Amino acid sequence: MTPPIPALLLAAGRGERMRPLTDTCPKPLLAVRGRPLLDWHLRALAEAGVRRAVINTAWLGEQISQRFSSHFGLHPANNNDSLLSISYSHEDRDFGHALETAGGIARALPLLDSPIFWLAAGDVFAPDFRFDVQAARRFAASSALAHLWLVPNPEHNPRGDFGLAPDARVLNLPQDSSAPRHTYSTIALLRAELFAPPWCDIAPGNPQGLAAPLAPLLRRAMDAGRVGGELYQGLWVDVGTPERLARLNAPQGA
Repeated sequence: MTPPIPALLLAAGRGERMRPLTDTCPKPLLAVRGRPLLDWHLRALAEAGVRRAVINTAWLGEQISQRFSSHFGLHPANNNDSLLSISYSHEDRDFGHALETAGGIARALPLLDSPIFWLAAGDVFAPDFRFDVQAARRFAASSALAHLWLVPNPEHNPRGDFGLAPDARVLNLPQDSSAPRHTYSTIALLRAELFAPPWCDIAPGNPQGLAAPLAPLLRRAMDAGRVGGELYQGLWVDVGTPERLARLNAPQGA
């Protein structure tokens, strides 16, 4: 049986489009329906039985580690089995800047210490998403380097990102393709192998603090037929602007 795998939560972004809200508060700590954005992912991970999480930070990262400390629990007072241990990859402290997604993942891999792991961005709201242990087991048994959850295209990304084949392969469609695309939700299962040659040339642990995006690595793996995916139809919001945050926090039915 595959043991519970760890999760990496991405929380290093500056949140420029959310200013001035993010001038004094990191975006993953902005409140959505009474709880910090990052709290929703942590609670879902704990409910799914995940026991270890790494959070990467940069802008105002000390606020995140102060808020969540080293553990998150559903019932920490009387059930230690529900505790999720948390460690941090402090990119700003180590290098003075954020490392983008692939650079940040490469830096955090020694802390994750696992051949596969969950990935989720700390600035998306997906309250119905479940970090399903069966999905993790299927992924572990496959040869895929990544399994992505795609969502219907929101108004701010009408062209989408990637295609989805009938056999559940995620496709790196050419720009002139008329085939439908979906938006990458920033929730995924990833294999640590993706962050090594020939897919990635960042040294193990990213000791130089190189900043690098994730999309080129995923596209290389897609071209090799090693990225799977599925369409997620639950509530999903990229909380990227004050207006989107305000809509989420508006009284229900308003």
